[in-house]
Amino acid sequence: MSINKKERSLDLKNNNSNSSSQHTRKLEVKGKLVVVEGIDGSGKSTQIRLVGKWLKSKLLPVFMTEWNSSELVKEITSKGKKKNSLTPTTFSLLHATDFADRYERNIFPLLRAGYIVLADRYVYTAYARDIVRGCSPNWIRKVYDFAIKPDAIFYFKVPIDVAIERILVSRPKLKYYEAGMDLNLSNDLYDSYRIFQSRIIEQYESMIKPEGFIVIDGTSGIEEQQQSVRNKIIKLLPHREEQKLYASY
Repeated sequence: MSINKKERSLDLKNNNSNSSSQHTRKLEVKGKLVVVEGIDGSGKSTQIRLVGKWLKSKLLPVFMTEWNSSELVKEITSKGKKKNSLTPTTFSLLHATDFADRYERNIFPLLRAGYIVLADRYVYTAYARDIVRGCSPNWIRKVYDFAIKPDAIFYFKVPIDVAIERILVSRPKLKYYEAGMDLNLSNDLYDSYRIFQSRIIEQYESMIKPEGFIVIDGTSGIEEQQQSVRNKIIKLLPHREEQKLYASY
């Protein structure tokens, strides 16, 4: 009898959790969620900023959010990085806390209010990075299970050498965690970066079809990339907003 009670208790908890997650997804969302993904140096941040300026210039309600930007955990994460003391699981949970805070405070409420939310990285960053760092794929996906599916996910695809060159132009040295030095892949910072980011690329590539990524050639010209992204975004918008953007093209 005691075993059955425990089983019922566990089933009830799981059902409540699933019910809560499904309820969140069923809430009416009037806005659109547009996400950009890709390794560091892929050009995704430049493109999402250009999209934001374009949409705002047409007087559309726009909100931009970036990965690891919540004030709630920013200081803690920064201290941990400086001391090189973050384990893969701790790193993952800090980013999950950051995401959950931004999601509850900004992303989901603004989507319900009809905003176009532009996200520089979303849950797919966690799926790629944390799995490469050794976290369980199933666990990671359960952690972010509450997050709504984006209306468009742009994946900026670039060769690793192009990404490295771009990063070193803007700053002289790669960052410790950015290079995956915590994983002991190599004693050389640049070799470690190449190995780590190449593995992240593999994770992104594996998500293209199942997650419905829109692949953008990150080596093409900035204007060409922007045109491709805008063309896709226009099709997501209600007819009135769509006509407004086409008229000013």
